[in-house]
Amino acid sequence: MREKAYELGVTTSYNRPRVSNDNPFAESLFRTCKYRPEWPSAGFKSLDDARHWVLKFTRWYNYEHKHSKLRFVTPEQRHTGQDKAILANRKAVMEAAKAKHSVRWGKRQVRNCTPVGPTTLNPAKEQVKQEQKQAA
Repeated sequence: MREKAYELGVTTSYNRPRVSNDNPFAESLFRTCKYRPEWPSAGFKSLDDARHWVLKFTRWYNYEHKHSKLRFVTPEQRHTGQDKAILANRKAVMEAAKAKHSVRWGKRQVRNCTPVGPTTLNPAKEQVKQEQKQAA
């Protein structure tokens, strides 16, 4: 197996201190799985049951789950470009509510409804620095 990986240009690694950028994403997804009401706390009865559950979870996650990092649209809406219209409509509704009930809103701004740009699993260091500057 190691020889085939080497042949394909894949470097195997079992311990990557200070390099594992992908682990937080996997851990976050696993937490989302575990906190679903349907999560079988006693485990799966069979491999088929596990596969069926994961398939249902994947459908829910992609087509129903409004993701906070995507400004509360589903991954499917974002990938098909529907997020732009949804977020524009959401902003218009919030702006109208703010105008109608300005006392209730005070000086607060409406929620950020700008569509999320491209995302990467392991962004280049320069990209991370740029995003940190924008957030500050």
